[in-house]
Amino acid sequence: MKRTWTIIGVSDVLGSFKWYQSLFGQPEAPPGHDYFAQILDTDGTVLLCLHKWGAHEHPSLMSPDEAPPGNGLLLFFRVDDFNMALKRACALVTRLDEEPHVNPNTRTWEFSLRDPDGYYVTISALSARQPVKRQPSKLSKANHLPTPAPGTSPAGQETRHC
Repeated sequence: MKRTWTIIGVSDVLGSFKWYQSLFGQPEAPPGHDYFAQILDTDGTVLLCLHKWGAHEHPSLMSPDEAPPGNGLLLFFRVDDFNMALKRACALVTRLDEEPHVNPNTRTWEFSLRDPDGYYVTISALSARQPVKRQPSKLSKANHLPTPAPGTSPAGQETRHC
């Protein structure tokens, strides 16, 4: 098995660490260092690494002034608790960059927001929702998934938009 460790430059490792822990519903714990931290899944898999800008003189992590944080990067996370992730995201930001919707490519629900350093973060449901048997006229022609009622989640519950 091969794994990638995505490392992003951040201005405040502790603040970003707490923000991502909150977004993913993880128990609050201190990061390993004030210059580097790892967001881990419950099985120990590294989800994201946070690196203080300028620490250790890594050329691409010297300063956010060299290039805008996230230029060309999309942090895309698949979660198994989409509705709860949406609620946690709304507690962290006043508005979403992209409202919850079904992505026609992945056929999963997703939404997007910005982290404290301005990185674009997309949260996607881990699995595609199961198509509901309905009359053919009720199917979305674009992606052949049932068109959700406005303001509802994959489970048919009302969504809370930030």
